[in-house]
Amino acid sequence: MPSPPTAIPTGSWVLITGATGFVASHVTRQLLQRGFKVRGTVRDQAKAQWLIDDHFKSYADSGSYELVTVPDLSAAGAFDEAVKGVSAVAHIASVLDFDPNPNNVVPQTVAGVTSVLESASKESSVTRFVFTSSIVAAVFPTADQDGIVDRNSWNEFAVKEAWAPPPYEPSRAMLVYAASKVAAEQALWKYVDENKPHFVTNVVSPSGILGEPLHERHASSYGNWIYSLFTEKREMIDTFQTAFFVDVQDVALIHVAAILDPEVKDARLQTWGHKAHWNDFLPILRELRPQRKFIDDYPETFYLKLSTDQSESVALLKKWAGQDGWKPLRQVITEAINNPYWKTE
Repeated sequence: MPSPPTAIPTGSWVLITGATGFVASHVTRQLLQRGFKVRGTVRDQAKAQWLIDDHFKSYADSGSYELVTVPDLSAAGAFDEAVKGVSAVAHIASVLDFDPNPNNVVPQTVAGVTSVLESASKESSVTRFVFTSSIVAAVFPTADQDGIVDRNSWNEFAVKEAWAPPPYEPSRAMLVYAASKVAAEQALWKYVDENKPHFVTNVVSPSGILGEPLHERHASSYGNWIYSLFTEKREMIDTFQTAFFVDVQDVALIHVAAILDPEVKDARLQTWGHKAHWNDFLPILRELRPQRKFIDDYPETFYLKLSTDQSESVALLKKWAGQDGWKPLRQVITEAINNPYWKTE
């Protein structure tokens, strides 16, 4: 299908923070495949060398892909050099150590988005800015919660619970992560409102992300829901029996559209995908891995009552990939585990 008109010219440089991450590596791949150049930020160049030596070697060899080291994302001016000459910025990096102490997570996450915004504001070439938020910035999705999430929804529950007095038990870690996403996204919109930067700003808010790993650590990371079923991390899977799940390639495509589509401006793109329960996953996993014993089905299958308008995101899938809706769960699971980086059989 012919590519739609783009807000930045083909061949332009795009800065992607957190280049080694699950989402960032897929955004990188899609941009490179569309003829754009990518500069990725990493904390440690040695640990990120697989990007240059493996997946994106031909692009690196041709001068279309490069990495820059930004050891401290929250430092003032940390991105001043990285943004030079780029037409767009996708700030995907975040604090993902799941520390239950909000003092160690929230201020650093806010400082990170503020730092990259300030650097982008000083670089006249930047015309598009995309921030990766999360469903948990808008709502803490629990089975008993009802309602419709809209542009003005914020996860005030997580903020309150995250900042409750110590002790900071490990069980608070997810609430602290959610509070950091609330604070970071609110800081972004406040910055845009008060400073009126010269670039278009969009936000992408995914839910539970699944799909094809581009590195071994993507396949076995803490947040990999399918890996949790394989390894029977009961605390995690029992707590989150049902959620919204979305394919990483769909999430990456929405990022690409938020960067490139001239009609997408000031958007808060909820990118949640499908409602699903572990009882939807387990039959597929048993079929794909008949030699493996998985946990029994849960006695009850139930789904989140929450909803949101995903029509803009779905329309972007069609416009930019000719795709009708979110990738089906079976395909997502298959691509996740029938992969050379998936080591858990």
